[in-house]
Amino acid sequence: MPRPRSLLVGTETRDDAAVWKLDARRALVATLDFFAPVVDDPRDYGYIAAANALSDVYAMGGTPLYALNLVGWPRSQPFELLGEILAGGAQAAAEARCPIVGGHSVDDLEPKYGLAVTGLVDPRRVLRNRGAKPGDVLLLGKALGTGIAVSAIKKGVASPELIAAATAQMKQLNRAAGEVYAKHFKSVRALTDVTGFGLLGHLDSMLGASKCKARLDAAALAVLPGVRELARDGVLPGGTKANLAYVSERTTFPAAMSESDRLVLADAQTNGGLLAAVPEKAAPKLLRALADVGAPARVIGSVVRGAGIEVTGEIPAAPAR
Repeated sequence: MPRPRSLLVGTETRDDAAVWKLDARRALVATLDFFAPVVDDPRDYGYIAAANALSDVYAMGGTPLYALNLVGWPRSQPFELLGEILAGGAQAAAEARCPIVGGHSVDDLEPKYGLAVTGLVDPRRVLRNRGAKPGDVLLLGKALGTGIAVSAIKKGVASPELIAAATAQMKQLNRAAGEVYAKHFKSVRALTDVTGFGLLGHLDSMLGASKCKARLDAAALAVLPGVRELARDGVLPGGTKANLAYVSERTTFPAAMSESDRLVLADAQTNGGLLAAVPEKAAPKLLRALADVGAPARVIGSVVRGAGIEVTGEIPAAPAR
């Protein structure tokens, strides 16, 4: 089938959402995401799953319009728990000013929840994961390690500090950061959110779409407390291992970097931070704007000519604050 003229963003660069042009000033952003529980509290789980789905709209420079619930639920489980999950999702959607207008449920062996979200964006201001240029710097919000934290929670080996930090971060909407990038769209060359493919995976997609190379400074990264130690102990989700295997052939690491630290860089994230490529001269203004709205980011590397990812430095020993 020929590509429709109205389809501005499809699957060609593994971007965060589809974008369909309606007219000269309006385009729809369409995305969906759902997954099994990542924390023990059902309301927190619902909130996190909804926030994760909403993030894709913000990563495109858009504003969520409405959402539909996606539910898989075992008949053997109390429906009161499902009510708590849906309440958490509704709370996140309300914070995003995005009404949930319906949904669909199926009988499933394992609980699953998420949203199908429709957003709106000016077709002239769509922020894509392609467009990074040599000389740009890379900005990242939020700390790494939520995938490892979720594995630790499921295995009962997560510290109270890690549970609190990971839950709070996964519940933080990317709305504020997305609005900053959308407002300063002329200074944003490429934008994506870091979720299931991990930092290295999403950066790899950005670079492939932009036909550039990145130098990633591991020393500039924030990591959740205790995550590096858990990775060394083998507390890892399967997706994190798959992510590292996928990007390894296009990534070079310092010889001294341990396998566990490499896995942290590839860790599958839930509602992770927004990753942006911006001109170096625009970075200070954007960093100030992000900090002002409570969504701080940091410079984690640069874009250069070539292909692939070159990791330099070592992940800092101190935990993220």
